Amino acid sequence: MPRMAVPSVHHQFRDYWSRHHTTLKRHYEARESSFVPNLLPEQSIQLSGEETVALLRQRFGAAFDLAISAEYTDPDELPSTIPPEILSPVTREPNGEWLKRTNMVGINVRTIHNFWNVVKYMFTWPAAQDSVHLLPIWEPGVVDSLYGMSSWQINDEFYSEELVAIFPYLNTVDRQLRAVVNLLHVMGKAVGMDVIPHTDRYSEMALANPHYFEWLQREAYTIVNHDDDLHVVVQERIMDFLADFGSAVADERVPSTREALFSEDQIDEARRLRILFGEPDDRSGRTARRSALVEYLYAYGFEPVPATMAPPFRDIQVDVSEDAVKVDEHGMVWRDYVITRPETMSRVFGPLARYKLYGRLNNNIDWEVDFEHPRPEVWDYICTHYSSVQQRFGFDFMRGDMSHVQMRPDGVPQEIDPYYDILGTVKNYIQRDTGVAYFGYFAETFLPPRDVFGYGEEIDHLEASDAETTLGDLQSMVVGSAEFMQNFRRYVDMLYTRLCVPNWTVMTGDKDDPRFDEFYVKGNELRLFVGYFLADMPSYVALGFQTREVHYSPVPNEHYTKLFVFHETSGHKARSGDYIWGQNGALFHHLTRMKLYVDEYFEHLRQRPTRWLLPPDPTGYSKVIAWTQADGQPDFLFVANLDVDAPSAYFAVPMIPGLAPDVPLVLDFSTTSHVPPLDHELRFNGKHYKIQSLAAGEGRIYRPQRAG
Repeated sequence: MPRMAVPSVHHQFRDYWSRHHTTLKRHYEARESSFVPNLLPEQSIQLSGEETVALLRQRFGAAFDLAISAEYTDPDELPSTIPPEILSPVTREPNGEWLKRTNMVGINVRTIHNFWNVVKYMFTWPAAQDSVHLLPIWEPGVVDSLYGMSSWQINDEFYSEELVAIFPYLNTVDRQLRAVVNLLHVMGKAVGMDVIPHTDRYSEMALANPHYFEWLQREAYTIVNHDDDLHVVVQERIMDFLADFGSAVADERVPSTREALFSEDQIDEARRLRILFGEPDDRSGRTARRSALVEYLYAYGFEPVPATMAPPFRDIQVDVSEDAVKVDEHGMVWRDYVITRPETMSRVFGPLARYKLYGRLNNNIDWEVDFEHPRPEVWDYICTHYSSVQQRFGFDFMRGDMSHVQMRPDGVPQEIDPYYDILGTVKNYIQRDTGVAYFGYFAETFLPPRDVFGYGEEIDHLEASDAETTLGDLQSMVVGSAEFMQNFRRYVDMLYTRLCVPNWTVMTGDKDDPRFDEFYVKGNELRLFVGYFLADMPSYVALGFQTREVHYSPVPNEHYTKLFVFHETSGHKARSGDYIWGQNGALFHHLTRMKLYVDEYFEHLRQRPTRWLLPPDPTGYSKVIAWTQADGQPDFLFVANLDVDAPSAYFAVPMIPGLAPDVPLVLDFSTTSHVPPLDHELRFNGKHYKIQSLAAGEGRIYRPQRAG
């Protein structure tokens, strides 16, 4: 693609697009670039449906028409064979190892309103961003939390009226989701879903299957019962509710016994859900009916046991503090819970309930889990449901929510069986039992010291769970800080020694939050630079990063994507209105230049092994890093200054194996606008290559100037 002007500030980008959008779109249509240059994210989702269709059809031709066709967008009536033109780009991978090399974009669909806008937003990222993680896609529960699934139904909040106006047969949110996954595949992106080992506490899953969850009975400040088989009493109360209120649908009679209603041999879950809540496509009716059942159970004090995080995990009690009580719109009084003997990271998530995967010791008197007795029917339930989601929509990988949960006090057992970890079992069920060999597992863990989020070493747990990659925690550290340097080096070591590898995290949605503004004051260009050019380490970046403004103090909540995971209407997490995009045109300028560069050389760099010349120094004495390729043909030298506050002094890059000493290294790219003339060309002096200086937070690329 010919060189192009890249505006410097936000308003210039808007002006440039208004004047040159036809030319910029033509670059994309003609495959001169893999993304639409100079298109701000906020402008991308403002593209009309017609413009979007024209862009895709012009670039992808018949593949677009297949991807969006009625034949291949009905997830309940898919043909047995999918045309190769619209298959996932990772279909031919023999396993999930490709996740160890991917650059992933995380998208909270709520921030951009609907699935269709995901396609538009991805116009702003180049081919190097080759996978997309969609945050939870199901109907949410309390406070509209995406991670509190209330049902297995796809969230109709993400339905696009614009899309159905163009393609009338895309008249359900399920069909629209399948169409969008098809289109992302055509665009060269693998697509992932969340797999969540818990639900909203009073989800349809919990109420239709009380036996798959753990229950307690509370009166005021006291848990009066948490027996192992308390679910039987809950089932009886549900039968009483049905006796009083009848079936939710006219064509289904209420069974005469509890055993009949809750036996899969007599009534499957789909029928049970209709009896309890009504038709699947009647969301408001189902919600009203579920609320009525919750009120009924509440009167008797029955609640699913809330999910917990971090050791000791078990043994909860009612929080008696004054601020630990909430009164809902129905007048029901809810109280929070706390761990009886908490440790540093112990948490109780009141709105969530974890599946009951194992039996309990001694009738649960001491809240002890019996890991020797898994409950296979619960594991099968979770696996088959997530497998169905994968098959219906064509997902390529899973992000395992709360993958750090490891409740066994002795850590990973010597013998690892299929009932060790539910997230790993879901991955293996989809990969092995349903034949989706390429399906991978991206874990949500933060690699802390042992016994912080789970018992034992977290990386041991991840390997035992068959996770290919994990998120890590570099997004939670200031670039160049002592903590950052130590963890970066630790992650690099893990990259080459462990079965599960950490990501280079640019930004994640859970850290786009007022509490974490300090992490993104400086070094943002460098975060993406390393993410792109450290080719054998996976990376993750979240929507909102490209134009995120520098916040020296918190700004209104509508500027943070984290606060769109739920919808609080009061308190410090409250928000109103749409997500507000940042206007950091200077950052977008530098990132656009970088995207144009990586677009030109991505295929030449992709998957190539790294040879460290100056690896990250865990002591922090030096904050300069340098690397090249380790496959015998070094084509790029990358150097970066992880000190975001001060330039480096002069330093040397060691000899580069495979590069003749008489070949000079010529400057090809920098994240800054000025490089000292002495550093435009590097020559080997018999010992090393000397660089005079590197600006604070600068990333720089040199290329060998070989003869011919």
